[in-house]
Amino acid sequence: MIRKLALKSVDSSGGSLVVVPDFVHVDVVDKKIKSEVGGLRRELSDKFEENAGVVNHRFEKLDSKSEMLEKKLGELGAVEFFSKEDLDKIIDDLMNVKGDDNGDMEVTLDDIIMTTRCILLKEIQRLGRVDYALSSGGAMVVRHSEPFIIGKVRRWFRKISLTTVYRDSEKMLKPSFKESSQCFPLKGNSGFVLIRLRTTIIPEAITLEHVDKAVGYDRSNAPKNCRVYGWHQGHDADIGVETGKMFLLAEFSYDLEKSNAKTFNVLDSVGFGLVDTVRLDFTSNHGSPSHTCIYRLQFHGHEPTSVSMLATQS
Repeated sequence: MIRKLALKSVDSSGGSLVVVPDFVHVDVVDKKIKSEVGGLRRELSDKFEENAGVVNHRFEKLDSKSEMLEKKLGELGAVEFFSKEDLDKIIDDLMNVKGDDNGDMEVTLDDIIMTTRCILLKEIQRLGRVDYALSSGGAMVVRHSEPFIIGKVRRWFRKISLTTVYRDSEKMLKPSFKESSQCFPLKGNSGFVLIRLRTTIIPEAITLEHVDKAVGYDRSNAPKNCRVYGWHQGHDADIGVETGKMFLLAEFSYDLEKSNAKTFNVLDSVGFGLVDTVRLDFTSNHGSPSHTCIYRLQFHGHEPTSVSMLATQS
């Protein structure tokens, strides 16, 4: 590129102004400018790519946290905290309390909300762990020892099949809300319960619950010495058939003098073993010769993250 520059000069004698045309080649200057501009562009591009990488990494972390949150919300959504029967019982109790206090039998929506909120908060604060044996989440009783049935009570116990499970055994996998007699009674002072969990887990703890001493006048039917076993049955195996390798999860004694809901950690030897089926064996109770009552059983742990871990157990 050639640019014409007008250079002004004055002669030494002080004569008139003389304009002398000259041509200057500035290709080198243009190339230098282009080089500098190109360098700035590359530097800005590098900075943009570097920052974009940081932003993408943060978005990936955010996506991961969002997926985890969705999973937890899904687990929470799968839990049926209150059935219609539970709410009916809460309303009946509120009406009885209000009637005893001041003769006012009307129960408002605020009364129900406040009561259910208190119950949920107590449950969450007491335990704060996912229960993989919750019936509303998909868990089920697949076998148990002989139930305790007397007189007219017989008609309340409905069998799912002729040889396996009574429908009322589902009570062991539901919240009892500390209500007396909301349990499943098994004949004698020893017996067992076999449960299929809602999914395969790495077990961490077992919670056994009995009626609170402030509610139950006779708690001699509470289980005492217990053993819990677990194994991975697999989805293709027949429910209730113990085909997997059974191993001991925990061994404990249920103490009536402490909290009515007691949580026992699994043995260290369990490690990262996977289970989807568990069995509670009790060999004694707290004195009742006729029957033993199970109010609620809960199994806690976490789901395995690797598909290959599941494949090795199938």
